[in-house]
Amino acid sequence: MTRASLDKQPHEVASMFDDVAERYDLTNDVLSLGQDRRWRKEVAKAVDARPAQKILDLAAGTGTSSLPFARTGAYVVPCDFSQGMLQVGKQRQPWLPYTAGDATRLPFKNDTFDAVTISFGLRNVQDTDAGLREMLRVTRPGGRIVICEFSHPTWAPLRTVYTEYLMRALPPVARAVSSSPDAYVYLAESIRAWPDQPALAERLGKAGWSRVAWRNLSGGIVALHRGFKAE
Repeated sequence: MTRASLDKQPHEVASMFDDVAERYDLTNDVLSLGQDRRWRKEVAKAVDARPAQKILDLAAGTGTSSLPFARTGAYVVPCDFSQGMLQVGKQRQPWLPYTAGDATRLPFKNDTFDAVTISFGLRNVQDTDAGLREMLRVTRPGGRIVICEFSHPTWAPLRTVYTEYLMRALPPVARAVSSSPDAYVYLAESIRAWPDQPALAERLGKAGWSRVAWRNLSGGIVALHRGFKAE
């Protein structure tokens, strides 16, 4: 497999995720030391899905992130551009309406969803700003966006330890548990290159989202950003 480069060509990134699909959820659990389950609970609270609401879960992968929304009675659409991820998800949760789609050209009509959410996937979108504008387009007026993404620890000593973990410890751990460890070297590099919390909030505002705010999880290792579409 050719590791995806940081210019994030869609076919390269999709191919990379196809290769890790089978063991992706297990690998994430190990690499995050179990923290990913807590982060997903916080996403579910922030999205606050209600019965009969329409939720778009982008970069949904195998659909694990979509299950909390489905349990509320909301209609959730797991969307991803990796066919391998969608196939694994369809085997595990065949009742979910998995949809193939690129975040920069979403296959949905304007003003369709009450909420759009993307967890640990925005940094893999080739054109972040185009993706944020597309998410705005498919969200109904008054609807919301919730982004959960790796970010920058706010405490300098934690930031140092975290950077060391990403670049030194993560690759050998990934080799032990993942079917495609090169993918996790790319992921570590993409996390380091990602904008910090205020910079991402600014990009959300420029894309047209209003009332943008964020809060840090795990000391800023992960940040939850939320915004609303004007009514």
